[in-house]
Amino acid sequence: MPTEKERESRRVAFERPLTAQMMAIDGTWRRPCLVKDVSENSATLRVETSIEGLALTEFFLVLSSTGLAYRRCQLDRVNGDELEVSFLRQNAKKKPSREASV
Repeated sequence: MPTEKERESRRVAFERPLTAQMMAIDGTWRRPCLVKDVSENSATLRVETSIEGLALTEFFLVLSSTGLAYRRCQLDRVNGDELEVSFLRQNAKKKPSREASV
């Protein structure tokens, strides 16, 4: 398991934050945001509009205007206008074992 220092060294901080959108899993709301930094498992987002009343336990971080590049996120922490989120991974489907097919 990587240490905290190793995880931080793999984090990329953008000189100019990337524009993105936060979108509800069911598509009922969307908010613009900026991606300040990102790692394999998490990101720091900055929002300029109110997020009060939004269901932020799980949402999409949409990285392209067409919606083809996105990550499923969960909210970890709020610090003023900054959100720390972690990326959720889908469970990898297990391949059937060779013995089961023989």
